[in-house]
Amino acid sequence: MTNLLGEFLGTAVLLIFGCGVVANVCLKGSKGENSGWIVITAGWGFGCMLGVFTAVALGAPQADINPAVTLAKTLNGVYTWSQALVTMAVQVAGGFVGAVIVYLAYLPHWEITDSPTTKLGVFSTIPAIRNYGQNFLCELIGTFVLIMMIFAIFSANNGHFPAGYGPYLVGILVWTMGLGLGGPTGYAINPARDLGPRIAHAILPISGKGGSDWSYSWVPILGPLAGGGLAYICGKLVGLI
Repeated sequence: MTNLLGEFLGTAVLLIFGCGVVANVCLKGSKGENSGWIVITAGWGFGCMLGVFTAVALGAPQADINPAVTLAKTLNGVYTWSQALVTMAVQVAGGFVGAVIVYLAYLPHWEITDSPTTKLGVFSTIPAIRNYGQNFLCELIGTFVLIMMIFAIFSANNGHFPAGYGPYLVGILVWTMGLGLGGPTGYAINPARDLGPRIAHAILPISGKGGSDWSYSWVPILGPLAGGGLAYICGKLVGLI
């Protein structure tokens, strides 16, 4: 149970800071309005670091906070499939709660922000150029690189890091992912990061919000899962796991 609590609250923390930084940069009247992509990617990177710290502190030492990572570990025998599915569901629930908290924190700003697309973008990813095949490929590549780099960072060949050191490296990795590969799709690279907040967007009484773009929602779910599966295969082949 504590393992699941860690995954739940770790993912919630990730989304509080991640969706929060997008809200800060994009919503009208915010102090951080128009501060740019580097601010957004930094917020997601640091949010991931803090989410991992939270998960570990609450009894989830694996600190996946990402169903694609959980899938790769399941293929590697770390989880049973039933454990994996419950863990993934808890991660999505954490993403939902984190997004709701951001909605409440920025409550006055939804009504004065005109664009429904901007409001949706606080919660879920939107491609820069909508092409489902290319968008899927981008999410697959991004998640593949993310998980391969996690395997590489924590490889025995890199030695054993002091306790508490790993989350900083993962945070830098996620920050770098956004800077390098985040432009085409907004780099979900995590089904819980997109699905949980998208459900929140659909349910919450956001003024002038428009639709939740469910026609695109499969891309940031299946693309990262495919990337996680491919990372497991390649990680095995090259000896990273």
